Amino acid sequence: MSTPQPADPLVLDFVEWIARQPRLYSEVIATWRTSCPRLTIWEDASDAGYVMREAVAGVGMILAVTDAGEQLLRDNGRIA
Repeated sequence: MSTPQPADPLVLDFVEWIARQPRLYSEVIATWRTSCPRLTIWEDASDAGYVMREAVAGVGMILAVTDAGEQLLRDNGRIA
């Protein structure tokens, strides 16, 4: 039986930031942009199913935390 890998602290920070309130896609890109190809924080969170994109009429594209993202935060002591 394998031991679960600890969550990436930056992914946790990212998911926690989005959990505070859904964020506009443009805000996410502006805030979490990086030129380092090794820092794929928001792509990693999205690929793992912790965040989702949703088009909202009159607002634009937003990112919000999924149930899996909320569970990740709970499992890592970020929310009760």
